[in-house]
Amino acid sequence: MAYPDDLLSENEHVVVHSHPHFKMLIFPFLALIVTLGGGIVLGLFAKDAAAPWDLIWLIAIAAVGLILVVWLFLAPFVRWRTTHFIVTTDRLIAREGVLKRTGIDIPMSRINSVQFEHGLLDRVFGCGTLVIESASDEPLKFDDIPKVERVHTVIYREVNDNPYDDYAPPAGAPQQTEPLPPQGRPPRGNRRR
Repeated sequence: MAYPDDLLSENEHVVVHSHPHFKMLIFPFLALIVTLGGGIVLGLFAKDAAAPWDLIWLIAIAAVGLILVVWLFLAPFVRWRTTHFIVTTDRLIAREGVLKRTGIDIPMSRINSVQFEHGLLDRVFGCGTLVIESASDEPLKFDDIPKVERVHTVIYREVNDNPYDDYAPPAGAPQQTEPLPPQGRPPRGNRRR
């Protein structure tokens, strides 16, 4: 799912857009399978109960199963689906939450350093933690970023890309007809990152 273009500024383009790695959904999927399996087994036992109680037991098992599926599977899945990590040409964007939505935007010019961490299990899954140090805040950690080394490299390049060398507008952008300002810098809105 692409990040909404109407939320981007002029000449800003999405470079990376991802949700957390699917590894955070392993336990919810296991909980779904165990809940459905347990519900089926208990439902088969409930059918052997006395006549008025078999329906009551089936309803109780279905209600408990539904609550467990919503709590253990559906809520983590929706949380995963509504968590976004976006790198654009101008900023780093993180959004998460369903009912209470939170987000942070860090301009590329404010990022001091980019680090990544991943243990053995993260390396097996191809994900990790991204640590961003900005100019005035404590380091921010973003967990379960897919292809964390590639994202690290992309952010590093965006931060350290010198917009004043070899200026060329992005592909598809209108060509500049006016001369560059006297300092040799392109106008702020048209520079390439």
